[in-house]
Amino acid sequence: MTASNLLLIGAPNSGKSALFNKLTGLNHKVANYPGITVNVGSGAHAALPSWTLWDFPGAYSLTSVSAEEAIAIDSFHAALDGGETSLVAIVQDATRLDKGLTLSLQVAREAEQRGIPTVLLLNMMDVLESNNLSIDAQGLAQELGVPVLPVSARTGGGLQALSEFMTDSIQRHVIANRWENAPNIMLSGTAQQLAERFMPEGNLLVRRQTQLDNWFLGSVSGGLSFVVIMTLFFQAIFTWSAPLMDGVEALVIAVGESLVPALPQGMLADFVQDALFGGVGAFLVFVPQVFILTLIIGVLEDSGYLARAALICHRPLSYFGLTGKSFVPLLSGVACAIPAIYAARTMSSMQQRLMTYLAIPLMPCSARLPVYALLIAVLIPDDTALGGLIGWQGLALSMIYFFGISMALLVAAVVSRMQSREEREQPFILELPPYRSPIVKPIIRTSLNRAWHFITKAGAVIFGVTVVVWFLGYFPNGGSDLNGSWLAMLGRVIQPLFEPLGLDWRYGVAILASFLAREVFVGTLGTIFGIEAADEDVAPLADRITESGLTAASGVALMVFFTIALQCVSTVALLAREAKSSKFAVVMMGSYFLLAWIVALLCYWLIQFLL
Repeated sequence: MTASNLLLIGAPNSGKSALFNKLTGLNHKVANYPGITVNVGSGAHAALPSWTLWDFPGAYSLTSVSAEEAIAIDSFHAALDGGETSLVAIVQDATRLDKGLTLSLQVAREAEQRGIPTVLLLNMMDVLESNNLSIDAQGLAQELGVPVLPVSARTGGGLQALSEFMTDSIQRHVIANRWENAPNIMLSGTAQQLAERFMPEGNLLVRRQTQLDNWFLGSVSGGLSFVVIMTLFFQAIFTWSAPLMDGVEALVIAVGESLVPALPQGMLADFVQDALFGGVGAFLVFVPQVFILTLIIGVLEDSGYLARAALICHRPLSYFGLTGKSFVPLLSGVACAIPAIYAARTMSSMQQRLMTYLAIPLMPCSARLPVYALLIAVLIPDDTALGGLIGWQGLALSMIYFFGISMALLVAAVVSRMQSREEREQPFILELPPYRSPIVKPIIRTSLNRAWHFITKAGAVIFGVTVVVWFLGYFPNGGSDLNGSWLAMLGRVIQPLFEPLGLDWRYGVAILASFLAREVFVGTLGTIFGIEAADEDVAPLADRITESGLTAASGVALMVFFTIALQCVSTVALLAREAKSSKFAVVMMGSYFLLAWIVALLCYWLIQFLL
């Protein structure tokens, strides 16, 4: 059986990745926001395994503006010239013909010049049907000289017809040859005329979108909506996820209390209790928060609100040397800095990307979330207000996030003032996607995958570090005296660095270990306090830290340090690659560590003075 390649290309937010997922059964990142796909993805067709599908980042034309479009265009031309492409599928949003037809004609021209057949896929036909609208697909095909197939990535409609078209070699190889030598200006004019002619009647959808925008982008209602949505966002991460976290914690304790007594007393039982349940178990408690975090961001993306939030934030962000397009990478950084750095590729200039790179590591990412949640549980009482809607711990988390965001803006503002006026004043152009009802199933699937990825990625590192920490803490005296262990000896070497913050060697060791991954901090402390209380049953780590006498000043200093310090090797490595400068990444890591220590020390002195 001969292998075949199908290229999926289209404008941003036209549903390429959703269509790719539907056809392959894979789970690539999908959202109702332009610029989500930043790399070329590939996968085998689920029903036609001899076909390989390629999903390219979105582009508005074959002339690149952003780094994301450059990836799409360069990769697309390489695939066309490689001689292995069997069919090019141009994905077009059927509700917005005006947005993608120019690219469609350009792609058809490039494919025809190489003798490669093309097909135009009118995606999102379910949206038209739900609004009692239609489009003349056959008439559009005659005008374009390219076969047109109505499809819906959401419902799967039309995908069987696409599969039949892919396997019909005679039908696929009918090429119009009408765009082969057409210049771009001619294609653009033709696309505009066709869009006006075949656009669904009355622009009903546009009017409905405008009515919603009048509220969400209004001078008063827009700001109020933004504040309410962001407040609920932060409250959900902590307060509303509490029942799930309590359930996981109860499960870990129950399993530990039933398993540990069944083991023979000795090193094995100590390892299982201190390393597995004390270290890795303490980390698992915070997985529900990562799930809730990803779930809410997915809803905001899929609904179309995220792009509006970026528009709302453009003016205030511009005061700090950033743009509205920085909002999505920064909000993505709340989940993880890695995809946030990739998301910055949608920005049109390297200068804007570098400014965004500076701010992303200061966003309170999900890797820091376990640290914040642990310290908040130690320092803040678990009380609520407004009938349980607002929790003091959730409010404390909101303040930490606000502090991290403020530091990101402050750093960006200081650096931007060192730039010329021309570098600071870049044009801001952002497409507003249509409002849509979020598709629950893929959002939940993505959130579950993110939580599982968090467990597997961080869990492997945490387990390895936990074993090393437990070994160093258990020997040479069999865990009978942690202060006489090898771990304590190592901790006392670095203790002078953190002693001014009121932190002893135990926290210094955990901070040092967390440079591999921030989540390791919780597992390392869990192992240390587990060894220290080896004769006790499995217990929540927060209770043990509280009993150890961590002061409010030291706890706040520790949270401040974690908010600012760049403690992620993976982030540093990716920054070096994306910024094309290892020096940029290393200097940034060192600068943030020094800044974190200084600000933490000032906070420690201030709280000591007030208390």
